[in-house]
This record gives sequence, C-alpha cells and structure tokens, in this order.
Amino acid sequence: MMDVGAGGTIGRTRSEQLPPMAPASTQSLSRTASAETVLSTADVTSLSRKSSFGKRSASGGSGAGGNSHGRSHIRKSRSAQLKLDMEDLVSSGAALSRASSASLGFSFTFTGFTPPPQHGFNGSSADLAPFSDDDVDLEAAATTHRGKNLMTEPTLPIYLKFAEVKYKVVVKGVEREILSGISGSACPGEVLALMGPSGSGKTTLLSMLGGRAAADDGCISYNDEPFGKSLKRRIGFVTQDDVLFTHLTVRETLTYAALLRLPRTMTREQKKERALDIIYELGLERCQDTMIGGSFVRGVSGGERKRVCIGNEIIINPSLLFLDEPTSGLDSTTALRIIQLLHDIAETGKTVITTIHQPSSRLFHKFDKLILLGRGSLLYFGKTSEAMPYFQSIGCSPLIAMNPAEFLLDLANGNTNDVSVPSELDDKVHMENQNPQDTDSKIDFRPSAQDVHEYLVDSYESRVAYKEKKKLLAPLPISDDMKATITSSKREWGTNWCQQYSILFCRGLKERRHDYLSWMRITQVIATSIILGLLWWHSDPTTPKGLQDQAGLLFFIAVFWGFFPVFTAIFTFPQERAMLNKERAVDMYKLSAYFLARTTSDLPLDLFLPVIFMVIVYFMAGLKASASHFFLSMLTVFLSIIAAQGLGLAIGATLLDIKKATTLASVTVMTFMLAGGFFVKRVPPFISWLRYLSFNYHTYRLLLKVQYDPVPDILMTSVPLDNGVTEVGALVAMIVGYRVLAYLSLRRVKASNS
Repeated sequence: MMDVGAGGTIGRTRSEQLPPMAPASTQSLSRTASAETVLSTADVTSLSRKSSFGKRSASGGSGAGGNSHGRSHIRKSRSAQLKLDMEDLVSSGAALSRASSASLGFSFTFTGFTPPPQHGFNGSSADLAPFSDDDVDLEAAATTHRGKNLMTEPTLPIYLKFAEVKYKVVVKGVEREILSGISGSACPGEVLALMGPSGSGKTTLLSMLGGRAAADDGCISYNDEPFGKSLKRRIGFVTQDDVLFTHLTVRETLTYAALLRLPRTMTREQKKERALDIIYELGLERCQDTMIGGSFVRGVSGGERKRVCIGNEIIINPSLLFLDEPTSGLDSTTALRIIQLLHDIAETGKTVITTIHQPSSRLFHKFDKLILLGRGSLLYFGKTSEAMPYFQSIGCSPLIAMNPAEFLLDLANGNTNDVSVPSELDDKVHMENQNPQDTDSKIDFRPSAQDVHEYLVDSYESRVAYKEKKKLLAPLPISDDMKATITSSKREWGTNWCQQYSILFCRGLKERRHDYLSWMRITQVIATSIILGLLWWHSDPTTPKGLQDQAGLLFFIAVFWGFFPVFTAIFTFPQERAMLNKERAVDMYKLSAYFLARTTSDLPLDLFLPVIFMVIVYFMAGLKASASHFFLSMLTVFLSIIAAQGLGLAIGATLLDIKKATTLASVTVMTFMLAGGFFVKRVPPFISWLRYLSFNYHTYRLLLKVQYDPVPDILMTSVPLDNGVTEVGALVAMIVGYRVLAYLSLRRVKASNS
C-alpha cells in the first residue's frame, strides 16, 4: 500500500517531467489531465468519494460495509494504476493524455457516462505484469464497472445557445423589464456561471434556459433545435430551495427518484443499484440511512442536503444540468466541494449552467465561462479567465487587491469605490455636471450607478457582443441524427401508470407515518376517547333523558370524525405544492397516478386512530354490545372520515393557500355541524337544502339507525329515516365528488403554470 510520501513522490515526478515537454504537448494537458494529477497526489490511504464507487465494485456491491479484502484490493489496484500512469507520463506527453483519459474513465464515471476506449489503457496490460496478484481482480472490477455503464445510454452532448432573450413583467400596471437581450452559449464539458447582484435576472434566465419559463422574445436552442417535451428527460434542474421530503432517508429519496425517472428498459434492481452508485459518487455513504430533516426534524447537513438534490437530477444521466445558487447558505469549504463536483460532472461530457451570487476567488476560477448581469442587461459573456483583462481594457481596474467576483459585482451594482474610473466615463460625468458659472475645477464628480451601468453595457456592445453573436451562428459539430433525437414532442415516462401508483403509494406511507402515528396525535385521540367514555359511562337509553344523552354522544362522534380529517387533509396539497411542481416539471409521473396514490395512501393511516377511538368509547359508553352493531357503527364512521377528507382535499387543492383554506374549512365545518340535525330539528324550508350537503347530517342519521331501529320520534327530524340507503348514497357521492373536484383543481393549476 502506498503512503503519503509515495503520493508526494509521484506528484514531484510528474512536475519534473512537465518542463521538458514540447509546447504542443504542454497545451494538450487539458483539464482532464490536471484532475488526474490532483488525484494522483492525494492521500491514497483514504479513498476519496470519486474512488468509492470502485470500492463498491471490488467488494461485490456489498454497500458501505465492504470487507477488508475488498478495500485492500482497491488500494493495490490504485497503486498499480498510479504506477502505470507515471510510466506513461515519463514516456511522452501524448501517452500522458491517453493515460489520464483512461484513469478518469475508471474513476470519474458519473451516472453511466461511457468514455471512448483509449489505446493507452488497453495497450498497457504488459506493464501490469509485476502486479500479477491483482490482475484478475482489476479486470473483474473493470468488467463489472463497464457492465454498469451499459445500463443506460451514453450522455447525449447538447450545445445550448440563446440570443436576444427578453422578458418583461407587469407589476401594478407598470411594465418592468427583467431581461433585455441576453445572448450566450454553453458547450458540453463546460461550466457556465450566471453571476450578478440580487434582482439582476439570474434565476429568470436560468428558468428560461431550463424550459421552466417562456421568454417574451429571443431564441433558445438545444443542438439548434427548439425545446421539446422529450428534452425534459435529458435536463436536470436543481432549484435554489432544497425541495425534499423531510422524513425520508437519503437512500429512500434517491431510490424513489431512480424508480420513477430511470427508463423502463432497466429493471427494478438495476434502478436501486443506480441509486446506490449515486450515493457513493457523491460521498453520501455515511449518511445514507439518515433522514433528510427540516425545520423541526433533525437530519443531514446543508451540504449533504444540497448533494442529495444534485443526486436527484444526475441520477438520470442528464445532458444539461441547471443549478440555482447551489452554494447559498454553505460555508466556503462545502461550497468548494459542490463546485468541484459540478466541475467533475462537466468532465463527463455534460453541460452545466449554474447561478452564483458572490463566490470566493477559488470558486470563481473553477468556472469555464461567465455571464455577468446587471439590471437585466448583459455586461460580460466569455471565458472566466478573460473577464478581468476585458474590464481592464475598458478602464475598470481594482485599486486594491480584491476577489475578482467581488470586483465584478461592484461594477454590476455601479459601485466605483476602490475601482479606477475610465477616462471616457469621467469626462462624460464632468461634462454633464459642470456648471458654466462654477469656476472651481477641483470638484470631483463621481459617476452614478446608472452612468456606470450604461457605460458597461455600451462597452460590451461595441467591443465583444458582435464577435460573440457571430460565434452563435457557427454550425455545430454534430450530425442531423443527433439533432433529431431531441425534437420529439412525445413525453417519455420512466414507468407505466400502475408502477407510478405503487411507488408513490409506498413513498406516501413512509413519509406520512411519522405525522399520523406520532405520539401526540395518538395521545390526543386516546385522551379524548377516555374522557368521552367516562362522561357517558354505561349510559341508559331506556329513559328519554338517557336516550338524548346517547344521541348527543353519537352526534359528537359524527362531528369529531368530520372535523378531524378536514383539517388534516387541507394541508396536503398546499404543503406539497413545491414538490408537486418540481416533480411534474420533469415528468416523473402522471398527475392522476399521484393524486390517487396520495389520497389512498392516507386511508390506512386515517383509519387506524378511529379504530382505537371506537373500541374505547363504544364499550365504555354502553352502546349496543353486539358485533353487527359495532362494525356497522365503525363502517359509518369510516364513510364519514373519507367524505370529510375529500372535502379537505378539495378546499386545499382549490385554494393552495393554507390560511385561506383554513378559514374556508372552519366556516364550512361549522355550517355542516349546525345543519347536522341535532341542534335544530325544524329547519326553515328556504335553507333546508343545506343539511343534505352536510356529511355530519348523514353520519348522525346512520348512527341513530344502527343503534335504534326504529328511531324514536324524539330524536327524529322532519325528514323520516328509512333503511339508510339514501344516507349511504349521499356519503359515497361526497367521497367521489369532492375528490373529482380536487383533481380538477390540481389539473387547472398545472395548466395555468404551463
């Protein structure tokens, strides 16, 4: 096994070999070779997250707890590979490039990307002869690794171009321009950063490039083709807010994403294996069984949560990856790891576009291209390494040593403190502010933020814009067949409807069991049932007073199990609105499958507590102690719960605002309770229709029918009670009708968002 010193020796050997190289060979040391050099000088005793996948392959896919033999084999294999790379480096610069590509093909295999075969790796089998003990294992690991790559298609390279993108909004009758003619491009293997102050239009531009919003004017093309529905399966979009289920673990989150998003050609086991591969690729193996957590639930750290969000998107092997401020709220070290991860993802042939607010200097230099926005206008587009020379060429230079990103953001904000003012701009400001009667020439006029903004926009338009727009017209190095693969307007679903329903049903049970079966809710139901049992302890229905007391208990049961489900269900869709929009935007499932799974997964949890409640109250209160009466009463309560739940779903889906939904539900439930037939027996004819809409009314009448047949006149309303078929039919109609209304409301919201 190699120690730290050995790793350092290799690093020195490489650096000693670099100076004698010819200029052409030196230039051929691409970012790929640099990445391998960094990897080679790392501490080999602790495998990094990039080699953790190789660890799993060598150990036979045994998860995080592979045996010691597998770990020892990997260290030996890495030693053999490092020695091979060093020998190839010494031989020639071309051999270095080939060995670097082969090494990256073995170590940096993000989500199924298959690198082209390299002669440097294939032709080096003879060099591995001294390591005969590991030859078989190394070949087996490579074979296993190549087998995993065959699970999915190779990454389709997508060239993104956008020209003269404009977007406007109307706020209180005033039109405001968010983006004004933004142009640029991003190629496979590049990381494009959208930088600018708050309110400059970064997120709006990212949403348009990712197909989440439509531009008012301009052209956005993907391999010179417009956005199509089939392109959704090739785009990953990481939002600024981490939209994840709180009570699911990291492994469960990525597994459900894999089951829903990966193509049908993969088996269920292959999809689960892909989720584990992503966990090890992103270095999440230590927290894979930890809940995601949230504001009130302890879970993973912020950096781990952000990596889970990235894993949710790269699990489908996307060609385009969009990220909205992935480093917000993270410390500098964690932010650097996230950007390095994006850098490695781009190495595999993907196009990465991310917004960034104010990166550190190390983060700034990780980006290949940069777009600087200011007040919705384009201030710079080009290589990141050429940004500072460009602004120096137009007369804007920092007067003190500062972070390049901080300098650019100061310019975008119009702040010229500690920045040299161009003579052209300075003369313009003096001419505009000079007073003919003022003879004092020592007055220093500083340019305003608007003056700086106009100068930067004019400078870019006159010096750079024409050249960049000309580049956008150049033909792409791809075939027409490759262009045609993204022009299909047909949606591609990863699973069929039944599979979507079953996966979402299981996910719903796992996520909400913590809320429904919490000790607070169970204690609430048990305490209420015991209090009711004590108050109605062995009530006697043989007397008129005892009969009315029992009727009051039955009405309370109808009201309690009508009120409880409504105020549980109204939070369903408002709370999951962000998750629904996120998953529907990438066509993870059909809305009908989600709706049915969401409503049915609540039923086992919703019906568990009423069973406990009825068992305690029914026998303590002295209701009819026979199996038929008990189960009929239970069935009546179940119908009431499902109908009330449908009302809550309909209100929540229609308003999608918790405060408004709570207010409307309170008024509705109170109205249904008053019209339930217990407080008012003789309702005026002009409002008597209201009681037929009340599930409390029908539930109360059915409970009376079960306990007292025939029902005494003292408990009857003006409407006679027959065999109960009318009441059952009314509850069933409510169960179906409220849910249809909720589904149509969700469909309407989806259509309006589109």
